[in-house]
Amino acid sequence: MSQYYNPHRTRNLYIPKSKEPFKVSRSKIDLFIECPRCFYIDRRLGTGRPPGYPFSLNSAVDTLLKKEFDIHRAAKSAHPIMDAYGVNAVPFKHEMMDEWRENFKGVQFLHKPTNLIITGAVDDVWVNPKKELIVVDYKATAVNKEVTLEDEWKEGYKRQMEVYQWLLRQNGFTVSNTGYFVYANGSTESEAFDGKLEFDVTLLPYEGSDDWIEPTIKKIHKCLNNDIAPEAGEGCDYCAYREAIISLIT
Repeated sequence: MSQYYNPHRTRNLYIPKSKEPFKVSRSKIDLFIECPRCFYIDRRLGTGRPPGYPFSLNSAVDTLLKKEFDIHRAAKSAHPIMDAYGVNAVPFKHEMMDEWRENFKGVQFLHKPTNLIITGAVDDVWVNPKKELIVVDYKATAVNKEVTLEDEWKEGYKRQMEVYQWLLRQNGFTVSNTGYFVYANGSTESEAFDGKLEFDVTLLPYEGSDDWIEPTIKKIHKCLNNDIAPEAGEGCDYCAYREAIISLIT
Protein backbone atom coordinates (compact mmCIF):
# COMPACT_ATOMS: atom_id res chain seq x y z
CA MET A 1 0.00 0.00 0.00
CA SER A 2 1.26 3.49 -0.80
CA GLN A 3 2.60 5.47 2.14
CA TYR A 4 0.48 8.37 0.91
CA TYR A 5 -2.86 6.60 1.17
CA ASN A 6 -4.90 4.95 3.92
CA PRO A 7 -8.17 3.59 2.49
CA HIS A 8 -9.59 2.60 5.89
CA ARG A 9 -9.38 5.68 8.10
CA THR A 10 -10.96 5.34 11.55
CA ARG A 11 -10.18 8.83 12.89
CA ASN A 12 -11.76 12.18 12.02
CA LEU A 13 -15.06 10.61 11.04
CA TYR A 14 -18.38 12.33 11.53
CA ILE A 15 -20.59 10.66 14.14
CA PRO A 16 -24.26 11.69 14.06
CA LYS A 17 -25.64 12.97 17.38
CA SER A 18 -22.12 13.48 18.74
CA LYS A 19 -21.80 16.63 20.85
CA GLU A 20 -18.19 17.14 19.81
CA PRO A 21 -17.70 19.80 17.11
CA PHE A 22 -16.55 18.35 13.80
CA LYS A 23 -13.96 20.04 11.61
CA VAL A 24 -14.64 20.65 7.93
CA SER A 25 -11.77 22.22 6.03
CA ARG A 26 -11.98 24.56 3.09
CA SER A 27 -10.79 21.75 0.80
CA LYS A 28 -13.54 19.42 2.05
CA ILE A 29 -16.15 22.07 1.33
CA ASP A 30 -14.83 22.12 -2.22
CA LEU A 31 -14.97 18.32 -2.33
CA PHE A 32 -18.64 18.43 -1.28
CA ILE A 33 -19.43 20.90 -4.06
CA GLU A 34 -17.60 18.73 -6.60
CA CYS A 35 -19.12 15.42 -5.45
CA PRO A 36 -21.35 14.96 -2.35
CA ARG A 37 -20.89 11.19 -2.55
CA CYS A 38 -17.08 11.35 -2.44
CA PHE A 39 -17.36 13.80 0.46
CA TYR A 40 -19.72 11.46 2.35
CA ILE A 41 -17.54 8.39 1.77
CA ASP A 42 -14.54 10.38 3.01
CA ARG A 43 -15.90 12.20 6.07
CA ARG A 44 -18.56 9.70 7.16
CA LEU A 45 -17.19 6.30 6.07
CA GLY A 46 -13.44 6.91 6.22
CA THR A 47 -12.33 6.22 2.65
CA GLY A 48 -11.05 9.27 0.84
CA ARG A 49 -10.00 9.71 -2.75
CA PRO A 50 -6.44 8.59 -3.53
CA PRO A 51 -4.29 11.71 -3.16
CA GLY A 52 -2.12 13.20 -5.84
CA TYR A 53 1.61 13.42 -5.18
CA PRO A 54 2.82 16.69 -3.66
CA PHE A 55 3.93 19.49 -5.96
CA SER A 56 7.31 20.24 -4.39
CA LEU A 57 8.13 23.11 -6.78
CA ASN A 58 4.83 24.84 -6.01
CA SER A 59 5.49 24.43 -2.29
CA ALA A 60 8.95 25.95 -2.70
CA VAL A 61 7.50 29.00 -4.48
CA ASP A 62 4.87 29.31 -1.75
CA THR A 63 7.51 29.22 1.00
CA LEU A 64 9.74 31.78 -0.71
CA LEU A 65 6.85 34.18 -1.33
CA LYS A 66 5.87 33.97 2.33
CA LYS A 67 9.43 34.78 3.38
CA GLU A 68 9.54 37.69 0.96
CA PHE A 69 6.26 39.23 2.13
CA ASP A 70 7.21 38.63 5.77
CA ILE A 71 10.18 40.96 5.35
CA HIS A 72 7.74 43.74 4.45
CA ARG A 73 5.36 42.64 7.20
CA ALA A 74 8.08 43.16 9.80
CA ALA A 75 9.00 46.53 8.28
CA LYS A 76 5.32 47.57 7.87
CA SER A 77 6.15 48.46 4.27
CA ALA A 78 4.49 47.79 0.93
CA HIS A 79 5.89 45.06 -1.28
CA PRO A 80 7.01 46.33 -4.72
CA ILE A 81 4.24 44.34 -6.45
CA MET A 82 1.67 46.33 -4.45
CA ASP A 83 3.16 49.58 -5.74
CA ALA A 84 3.42 48.21 -9.28
CA TYR A 85 -0.31 47.38 -9.36
CA GLY A 86 -1.48 50.40 -7.38
CA VAL A 87 -2.64 48.45 -4.31
CA ASN A 88 -2.60 50.72 -1.27
CA ALA A 89 -1.86 48.12 1.42
CA VAL A 90 0.83 46.45 3.51
CA PRO A 91 1.14 42.87 4.76
CA PHE A 92 -1.02 42.46 7.88
CA LYS A 93 0.87 41.90 11.11
CA HIS A 94 -1.06 39.84 13.66
CA GLU A 95 -0.15 37.44 16.47
CA MET A 96 -2.25 34.67 14.86
CA MET A 97 -0.67 34.97 11.41
CA ASP A 98 1.54 31.88 11.72
CA GLU A 99 -1.38 29.77 12.94
CA TRP A 100 -3.68 31.11 10.23
CA ARG A 101 -1.16 29.85 7.68
CA GLU A 102 -0.68 26.42 9.24
CA ASN A 103 -2.31 23.42 7.60
CA PHE A 104 -4.74 21.55 9.89
CA LYS A 105 -5.14 24.72 11.96
CA GLY A 106 -5.66 27.86 9.89
CA VAL A 107 -8.43 30.37 10.52
CA GLN A 108 -11.25 28.61 12.38
CA PHE A 109 -14.88 29.32 13.22
CA LEU A 110 -17.47 27.23 15.04
CA HIS A 111 -20.74 27.35 13.10
CA LYS A 112 -23.08 26.88 16.04
CA PRO A 113 -26.27 25.90 14.13
CA THR A 114 -24.47 22.82 12.75
CA ASN A 115 -21.69 22.35 15.35
CA LEU A 116 -19.19 22.27 12.48
CA ILE A 117 -15.81 23.97 12.81
CA ILE A 118 -14.94 25.49 9.45
CA THR A 119 -11.20 25.87 8.83
CA GLY A 120 -8.92 27.25 6.14
CA ALA A 121 -5.18 28.01 6.00
CA VAL A 122 -4.49 31.31 4.26
CA ASP A 123 -1.33 32.14 2.33
CA ASP A 124 -1.31 35.81 3.25
CA VAL A 125 -3.40 38.72 4.52
CA TRP A 126 -2.83 42.38 3.71
CA VAL A 127 -4.48 45.44 5.23
CA ASN A 128 -5.42 48.73 3.57
CA PRO A 129 -5.65 52.23 5.11
CA LYS A 130 -9.37 51.67 5.84
CA LYS A 131 -8.31 48.77 8.13
CA GLU A 132 -9.94 46.28 5.80
CA LEU A 133 -8.20 42.93 5.54
CA ILE A 134 -7.35 41.67 2.07
CA VAL A 135 -7.09 37.92 1.48
CA VAL A 136 -4.15 36.93 -0.72
CA ASP A 137 -3.43 33.54 -2.24
CA TYR A 138 -0.19 32.41 -3.87
CA LYS A 139 -0.27 30.30 -7.02
CA ALA A 140 2.50 28.89 -9.21
CA THR A 141 2.29 27.59 -12.78
CA ALA A 142 4.28 27.39 -16.01
CA VAL A 143 2.25 28.25 -19.11
CA ASN A 144 3.15 29.99 -22.36
CA LYS A 145 0.22 32.39 -22.21
CA GLU A 146 -1.16 35.20 -20.13
CA VAL A 147 -2.22 34.02 -16.68
CA THR A 148 -5.90 34.71 -15.93
CA LEU A 149 -8.66 33.41 -13.67
CA GLU A 150 -10.94 32.46 -16.56
CA ASP A 151 -10.20 28.72 -16.77
CA GLU A 152 -13.13 26.63 -15.56
CA TRP A 153 -11.02 24.64 -13.11
CA LYS A 154 -10.01 27.87 -11.37
CA GLU A 155 -13.54 28.24 -9.95
CA GLY A 156 -12.17 26.26 -7.02
CA TYR A 157 -9.51 28.94 -6.47
CA LYS A 158 -12.24 31.57 -6.28
CA ARG A 159 -14.29 29.56 -3.77
CA GLN A 160 -11.11 29.06 -1.77
CA MET A 161 -10.60 32.79 -1.42
CA GLU A 162 -14.26 33.35 -0.54
CA VAL A 163 -14.08 30.81 2.29
CA TYR A 164 -11.04 32.64 3.70
CA GLN A 165 -12.88 35.96 3.47
CA TRP A 166 -15.90 34.45 5.24
CA LEU A 167 -13.76 32.92 8.00
CA LEU A 168 -12.01 36.18 8.78
CA ARG A 169 -15.36 38.01 8.87
CA GLN A 170 -16.74 35.42 11.30
CA ASN A 171 -13.71 36.14 13.50
CA GLY A 172 -14.72 39.79 13.75
CA PHE A 173 -12.55 41.39 11.07
CA THR A 174 -13.65 43.80 8.38
CA VAL A 175 -12.67 42.15 5.10
CA SER A 176 -12.54 43.65 1.62
CA ASN A 177 -14.51 41.84 -1.07
CA THR A 178 -11.47 42.28 -3.30
CA GLY A 179 -8.76 39.67 -2.82
CA TYR A 180 -5.61 39.04 -4.85
CA PHE A 181 -3.84 36.09 -6.39
CA VAL A 182 -0.07 36.45 -6.53
CA TYR A 183 0.59 34.29 -9.58
CA ALA A 184 4.16 33.12 -10.31
CA ASN A 185 4.48 31.84 -13.88
CA GLY A 186 7.66 29.92 -14.68
CA SER A 187 9.25 31.27 -17.85
CA THR A 188 10.60 29.05 -20.64
CA GLU A 189 12.02 31.96 -22.64
CA SER A 190 15.60 31.56 -21.39
CA GLU A 191 18.13 30.02 -23.77
CA ALA A 192 19.43 27.66 -21.08
CA PHE A 193 18.42 26.36 -17.68
CA ASP A 194 21.72 27.17 -15.87
CA GLY A 195 20.25 25.85 -12.63
CA LYS A 196 17.68 28.66 -12.45
CA LEU A 197 14.01 29.02 -13.24
CA GLU A 198 12.79 32.56 -13.81
CA PHE A 199 9.25 33.54 -12.83
CA ASP A 200 7.01 36.33 -14.03
CA VAL A 201 4.89 37.42 -11.07
CA THR A 202 1.42 38.79 -11.74
CA LEU A 203 -1.15 40.22 -9.33
CA LEU A 204 -4.70 39.23 -10.23
CA PRO A 205 -7.62 40.88 -8.37
CA TYR A 206 -10.78 38.93 -7.61
CA GLU A 207 -14.08 40.28 -6.29
CA GLY A 208 -15.44 37.62 -3.95
CA SER A 209 -18.89 36.88 -2.56
CA ASP A 210 -19.45 34.55 0.38
CA ASP A 211 -23.25 34.36 0.05
CA TRP A 212 -23.08 30.68 -0.89
CA ILE A 213 -21.13 29.53 2.16
CA GLU A 214 -23.80 29.54 4.88
CA PRO A 215 -26.34 27.48 2.85
CA THR A 216 -23.56 25.12 1.76
CA ILE A 217 -22.54 24.45 5.37
CA LYS A 218 -26.15 23.54 6.14
CA LYS A 219 -26.25 21.18 3.16
CA ILE A 220 -23.01 19.57 4.33
CA HIS A 221 -24.47 19.07 7.81
CA LYS A 222 -27.59 17.45 6.36
CA CYS A 223 -25.46 15.20 4.16
CA LEU A 224 -23.33 14.04 7.09
CA ASN A 225 -26.38 13.17 9.18
CA ASN A 226 -27.96 11.03 6.47
CA ASP A 227 -27.45 7.27 6.74
CA ILE A 228 -27.67 6.92 2.96
CA ALA A 229 -24.88 8.14 0.70
CA PRO A 230 -25.97 10.92 -1.68
CA GLU A 231 -25.89 10.83 -5.44
CA ALA A 232 -22.55 11.33 -7.17
CA GLY A 233 -21.62 14.75 -8.43
CA GLU A 234 -22.15 15.36 -12.12
CA GLY A 235 -19.05 14.35 -14.03
CA CYS A 236 -17.24 12.81 -11.02
CA ASP A 237 -14.52 10.60 -12.53
CA TYR A 238 -13.91 8.82 -9.22
CA CYS A 239 -17.53 7.69 -8.90
CA ALA A 240 -17.64 6.74 -12.57
CA TYR A 241 -14.52 4.61 -12.10
CA ARG A 242 -15.97 2.84 -9.05
CA GLU A 243 -19.21 2.08 -10.86
CA ALA A 244 -17.34 0.79 -13.92
CA ILE A 245 -15.24 -1.59 -11.80
CA ILE A 246 -18.30 -2.86 -9.90
CA SER A 247 -20.08 -3.58 -13.18
CA LEU A 248 -17.11 -5.67 -14.36
CA ILE A 249 -16.71 -7.83 -11.27
CA THR A 250 -20.34 -8.45 -10.31
